Amino acid sequence: MIILLLGSGGREHALAWKMAQSPRLTKLFAAPGNPGIAEHAECIDLDPTHIESVVAFARDENVGLVVIGPEAPLVAGLADRLREDGVLTFGPDRAAAQLEGSKGFTKDLCARENIPTAGYGRFTDLAAAQGALDRFGLPVVIKADGLAAGKGVVIAQNRAEADAALVDMFGGGFGSAGAEVVIEQFLTGEEASFFALTDGTTVVPFGSAQDHKRVGDDDTGPNTGGMGAYSPATILTPALEAQVMAEIVEPTVRAMAAAGMPYSGVLYAGLMLTPTGPQLIEYNARFGDPECQVLMMRLEDDLIDVLLAVAEGRLAEIARPRLAPQTALTVVMAARGYPGTPEKGGAINGIAAAEHEGAKIFHAGTAQTASGLVANGGRVLNVSAMAPTIGEARQIAYDAVDRLDFASGFCRRDIGWREMARLRND
Repeated sequence: MIILLLGSGGREHALAWKMAQSPRLTKLFAAPGNPGIAEHAECIDLDPTHIESVVAFARDENVGLVVIGPEAPLVAGLADRLREDGVLTFGPDRAAAQLEGSKGFTKDLCARENIPTAGYGRFTDLAAAQGALDRFGLPVVIKADGLAAGKGVVIAQNRAEADAALVDMFGGGFGSAGAEVVIEQFLTGEEASFFALTDGTTVVPFGSAQDHKRVGDDDTGPNTGGMGAYSPATILTPALEAQVMAEIVEPTVRAMAAAGMPYSGVLYAGLMLTPTGPQLIEYNARFGDPECQVLMMRLEDDLIDVLLAVAEGRLAEIARPRLAPQTALTVVMAARGYPGTPEKGGAINGIAAAEHEGAKIFHAGTAQTASGLVANGGRVLNVSAMAPTIGEARQIAYDAVDRLDFASGFCRRDIGWREMARLRND
């Protein structure tokens, strides 16, 4: 089968790595890809948001399946256009992708369907939003409604921070994503990520993970797109997973189908595990990054078989995807300056030496130059490992980090700290 993978980050490298293990794959194209993906695919100069160019390429190259990695093409309607042209596609249509593309859309759906989530308000006017702050209390969560690369969320500890966040969002700090703002009640508890696959009718679980959003150790500093993750997140017990499926994920899929916008793809639920039960923080319409990396390391089945079953609407006909019982953990190495302006061009050496004892390095923001591999983004490398315990996986991953020669890079040194603390307290 000829497959086109769209995207250029660590998530897409993990998907390419896993698909390359399938005997069903005859040719993998990646657009635009990255140097790591190039080990498994032919990378082509094609922008995933240029919808007609993607459709034409898929037609000309007899592509049998398109796998859409990032959120922007989904929200722009690429999946709709590909399906109109008869191309099998993994990823939701534009209407269904609103679950990620508009936080207000998702909050309204939750309110209609009695899906547990924080109290909220939607605002398109700065004065109205500021006037509503008092009823939410402090701390308060302020979100840009649209896509903001994982950075459009502020947890304001006091009124001054809340006012500043609203001024920034309505003032264009997050571009058009901040034209509407959602204000939410602050939830207390521990966050976890839950993944499900659905073809619009059938829904099956696809594992759990825990991300680390803050840039610094001990969860300090600004939010990022993710500085590391591990899977499974044992805080999300089998009983809690069943509750999440019954109270959050399945009602969402049913509601989307009933509204004439069936959801097909992977549905990523960001959860807060509160004293009263799991509550939905947000949905993503694609595999998370870096959560995808740890899920792909644990997946024991042929990824292409799974993606095709979703794209062809026959998820009920295959066995539930199997994830290894081991723990996978990934550490993000970012370029100095991230999540502000990252320092590009920093030399990267030592990847072959670092990939030992089961370590795997997924490229995220890298570029190949005449002088060698260099940093070309904020999050640059995902140093990953899988082992029987989180302690062993963590040791392997950080040993690999220490073997890399990436002077302008940095990482958190405490990925998996909550799980490690739980093990110490057991």
